[in-house]
Amino acid sequence: MDLSILGQHFLSLIFSDTGLSVTTSAAPGSTRGWQVIVVTLLSSFLAQALKIITKFCRTGHLDLRMMAKTGGMPSSHSCCTVAMAVSVGLIEGFNSVSFAIALSLALIVMYDAAGVRRTVGLQAKVLNEMVAELFSEHPHINHSRIKEFLGHTPIEVLVGAALGTLIAWVFNILTVQHFLHG
Repeated sequence: MDLSILGQHFLSLIFSDTGLSVTTSAAPGSTRGWQVIVVTLLSSFLAQALKIITKFCRTGHLDLRMMAKTGGMPSSHSCCTVAMAVSVGLIEGFNSVSFAIALSLALIVMYDAAGVRRTVGLQAKVLNEMVAELFSEHPHINHSRIKEFLGHTPIEVLVGAALGTLIAWVFNILTVQHFLHG
C-alpha cells in the first residue's frame, strides 16, 4: 500500500470531526527530491575541497584536515543551504512554500555563520590570549587553546552562497538535459 495514501487516510480520520478537509497531492517535481539531496551534499563537499585548495595556494601546504574544519573560504554551510534552496526553487518554483522554507533556513544559517559563530571565534581568541598571559609563568598548568576559527566573514558567506547557487543551477541543467532529453 502506498504510504502517502495511508498517511492521507490517517489524517482524514483525525480531522474528520473538525470539519477540516485534508488533501495531499504530489508536487510537480516530487520525483526529483533526490536532486536536492545530491546538490546539498555535493555543494558541501566542493566547498570544503575548495578550502583545501585555497589554503594550499596561500601556504603551499596540503592540509586535508580542512575537509572537516569550520570557517574559511568559502562557507560550506552557506554553500550547501543556498544550493538546497535554489535546487528546491528550480524544481518546485520560486513561489512555492518549499522554497520559502529552504530559503529561510539558508538565511538563518548564513546569519549564524557570519554573526554568532564568528563572534564566538573572536571571543575564543581573546580568551586564549588571556590564558597564555595569565599562566605564562606556570608551565605545569594545562592551557589548552580554545578553537578560534569557527565562523565566517561576510565575504566568505557571500562566496559560499554564490557557489551554492552556481552548483544548483548547473546540476539542474545537467539533470534536466539527461533525464528529459537522454
